[in-house]
Amino acid sequence: MTVLRRLLEFEELPADRSWLIWRKLDAEATAVAVASSRTQHRLDVAENPSADADALARLAHDAEPRVRFVYAVLLREFGRRIPAGVAEVLAGDKDPRVRRMIGGCEGLSPEVQDLLVSDEDPAVRAAVLSRDLWRRLAEPVRRRLLDDPAPRVRERIAELSRAEAEPMALTAQARVAHADATIRREAAGDPQVPFVLARRLANDPENTVRLALSMREDLTEEQRAAIAVEVPDSDWVPRPRWIQERATDPRTALRIAESRHVGLRRALAMQPHLPPEVVARLAADKDPWVRRDLCDHCQDAPHELLVEIYATAEDRGWSALRYHPNFARPGLARFWDHPNHRLRLAALDDPQAGPELPSRLADDPEVGVWAVRDPRLPPDELLRRLTLPGSAFAAAANPALPSAWMHQLIDLATDR
Repeated sequence: MTVLRRLLEFEELPADRSWLIWRKLDAEATAVAVASSRTQHRLDVAENPSADADALARLAHDAEPRVRFVYAVLLREFGRRIPAGVAEVLAGDKDPRVRRMIGGCEGLSPEVQDLLVSDEDPAVRAAVLSRDLWRRLAEPVRRRLLDDPAPRVRERIAELSRAEAEPMALTAQARVAHADATIRREAAGDPQVPFVLARRLANDPENTVRLALSMREDLTEEQRAAIAVEVPDSDWVPRPRWIQERATDPRTALRIAESRHVGLRRALAMQPHLPPEVVARLAADKDPWVRRDLCDHCQDAPHELLVEIYATAEDRGWSALRYHPNFARPGLARFWDHPNHRLRLAALDDPQAGPELPSRLADDPEVGVWAVRDPRLPPDELLRRLTLPGSAFAAAANPALPSAWMHQLIDLATDR
């Protein structure tokens, strides 16, 4: 019997049940959790983002409505792959909440959509309606839905009709003069709206409208500077499509990186990949959010900058930088005795460090728990840590723990 299967036999698992939600699960482990007799285990594995999609498919037939509902919710919210046959099963579920959730998923077959659009529950009929489906429906079905007795269905159709008609009906001039700031903002950044019209928005009362205008591709640096905008001190900034399309072109990307407009530089820093010269330029940018955006979004962010931001960031996102592909590098072990506990923790990410490193840090009051979990910890030290009250929990989580020891721990817990 596998360790996971034995663990799932316990009436209660650690007070913090999130371990099953966040533990990386392969297909076999997912299947074990899905087959658990305990409802909470099945709910937890449904939430696990790494769980195997095909193994999760069994949840569509679960006897507990809550499990089927959560599974359907996460198919929609996470955009997970829907295995063959699952949509059909959930579309026929006796719980209307489940049918409503699957109706909101993308990529449903015409057969499933047709089934849901005729559902007895109006919330399900409204949930499945989309622009593409409305265009495809036969005229008799459209007429039936237009006369639907449920207001929410008719309101959904009206909403789709407005979304389809308004952008086509409004001229560029009307969009620029529209009372809705959202429409003016979209017009300000739309390359299809001539700048001779869009420039009227330079004095718009909404900062977001002026900001969108100032980030158009067809402006000179002088024209950008003439527009009074405030770029918020945060990682929020518009991401114009033209920057995304030209980010890998060295000449254009470098020109953006040298712009005086900090919004353009931040938007560029958020691109997943950039030419080396551009990365170097942005890494030395005087704006702290440009450097932070580079670390948070760009796979090419330099190691030195990642370590600097990781060590000094004042928000809760600093720990995520440890998982950047350029963070772990030989040489980090030099920080093992640094006053900054974040850097002592980073020392454990040195791929060339030996077993002596986690041994040194195992008693560190701030990073010791991570050192005890490090698979490089010598086996005899790991066994000793299992016997100490202050480190037993961390030692039990060490991935290098032999399965035989795991079974012994379970035997002790069950008094076998």
